[in-house]
Amino acid sequence: MAVKQTAGRDQLGAFAPKFAELNDDVLFGEVWSREDKLSLRDRSLVTVVALMSQGLVDSSFQYHLETAKKNGITREEIAEILTHAGFYAGWPKAWAAFRMAKEVWKETDTEEGNRGGLFGLGEPNDGFAQYFVGQSYLKMLTISGVPIANVTFEPGCRNNWHIHQATQNGGQILLCTAGRGWYQEWGKEAQELHPGDVITIPAGVKHWHGAAKDSWFTHLAVEVPGESTANEWLEPVEDSEYRKLP
Repeated sequence: MAVKQTAGRDQLGAFAPKFAELNDDVLFGEVWSREDKLSLRDRSLVTVVALMSQGLVDSSFQYHLETAKKNGITREEIAEILTHAGFYAGWPKAWAAFRMAKEVWKETDTEEGNRGGLFGLGEPNDGFAQYFVGQSYLKMLTISGVPIANVTFEPGCRNNWHIHQATQNGGQILLCTAGRGWYQEWGKEAQELHPGDVITIPAGVKHWHGAAKDSWFTHLAVEVPGESTANEWLEPVEDSEYRKLP
């Protein structure tokens, strides 16, 4: 997936058109887009450390911190990255970088204070861990009648492709309560999810759902009653496809 950048032309197109072209088309259009060599996440990590080591904690550093967050680097990871780099780049540079990083990840701090949404985080979802990429948490709200589970995904966590099977009725309803996530049906574009969104999943439909790269995500999973119901777990979502999502 090519990275689209227009900052060079927007800011320097008239004054330095060649520099603008190299910035937008070569640096971002070619180098940043070589995901077969390094992922966008890894390139963000390298760029943040390189800029910090030079003491360049200006607007360009903030841009690359924001890009790193979008590319899946979490608050815990950026804190560890800057701490590690501080021993090599210099302690004052780390302090300056941390001040800006705290602002960029401020929303995540609020998010993490509300993990699990209205019903709380629950316990690590160890019983289904083999069907998830990353850590999820489960809190059963009801287990008889209509089962309802409060499911929380850490940033980047998602479940495998799966199908809710039933000979009659069945399926699942997702009620999104906190954070930002994704839902996708086989053969269709992924759908971004936010609190208040409702997804109805008929029986027999292959799909997956989970968190965005930079956000915790919680939904209620409501099991629709049916006959001969069962979950069929399939292959994981391809990392290359998941990384394309904003």
